[in-house]
Amino acid sequence: MQNEKRLRIARRRAGMKFGFLVHLTVFIAVNVLLFVINQRTTPGFSWFAFPLGGWAIGLGMHGLAVYLSGSGLRKRMVDDELRKLESQSNRGAH
Repeated sequence: MQNEKRLRIARRRAGMKFGFLVHLTVFIAVNVLLFVINQRTTPGFSWFAFPLGGWAIGLGMHGLAVYLSGSGLRKRMVDDELRKLESQSNRGAH
């Protein structure tokens, strides 16, 4: 039973990391394409930096969510919320 739980967690974490790598690959490909289009159409104005910057923020947040989840941060937050809910439930029962 314990091995099944670890396998499920490992698969979920690997899936999250794979999803991030796909996101990173698409980010690079699309932004290279936007850079090329920008240089061919309006080389005097670097408009490609706007979508690149916004997307980079999202990609960074995605990366933090993926790689911090393995640190136990998410588990600690869930445990904290469960304690709060149990505390509220116990107060309401009295």
